[in-house]
Amino acid sequence: MTAKTVMMIGYGAMGRAVHELLPSGLALRWVVVPESSVAETVARLGQDVEVMTSVDTCRERPDLVVECAGQAGLAEHGGAVLARGWSLAVVSVGALADDALYGRLHDAARRSGGKLHVLAGAVAGMDGLAAAREGGLESVTYEARKAPASWRGSHAEELVDLDAVTQPTVFFEGSAGDAARRFPANANVAATVALAGLGMENTTVRLTVDPDTTRNTHRIHARGHFGEFEIELSGYPLASNPKTSTLAALSVVRACRQVLEPVVV
Repeated sequence: MTAKTVMMIGYGAMGRAVHELLPSGLALRWVVVPESSVAETVARLGQDVEVMTSVDTCRERPDLVVECAGQAGLAEHGGAVLARGWSLAVVSVGALADDALYGRLHDAARRSGGKLHVLAGAVAGMDGLAAAREGGLESVTYEARKAPASWRGSHAEELVDLDAVTQPTVFFEGSAGDAARRFPANANVAATVALAGLGMENTTVRLTVDPDTTRNTHRIHARGHFGEFEIELSGYPLASNPKTSTLAALSVVRACRQVLEPVVV
């Protein structure tokens, strides 16, 4: 049987983790990276994978395109993927807080017949949240608690002294849209929860730095006509990138596996 093929946008810490765990029967055939990363990526991947800087270079049709490039990578390449009628699985969901980008990707998929798959990433329960929305949601709150190392290099450094914090400290409370725009490397989950539920501006987000934790904790509380639920996950960050949860990479692997499976759960 001929292997199914995957194109990957980005080949950083998450991309490499996904590649290592690709199910048997799937072949990574193309990787899209910035020009500055081409030589390094070629050295890592060898000759079996075509490394390119633009989706336009690909003359075949992947069975799935997965985005592991961060919000900028999705903004740069997502439209070209969807315009070709391909399926694109997205983990940098925070980029979709940009209404203009969301509109371009939505319209490209609608015109071409492509599909934009929003992955759950580092959380669970998005199916239940989306189902609850059908009956009427009243409120959705998302809270993220991470160690100082996970917030370094982000806007958090301007809001709290990450070197001096001694106890759990909330440094942001606002809408999911605002969180996704201010913390593009950390708040993809906030955008995912918003898209599954009440939208970017009606989803409340709290972000906390906790010097005593080694895990990324995500808590979702939803209330509506269906009743009420609370979900909490406490996951490990990727060793090679503390801003990213291991479960987020695994959600991309799951999307890849679904290409192979006749039954999808």
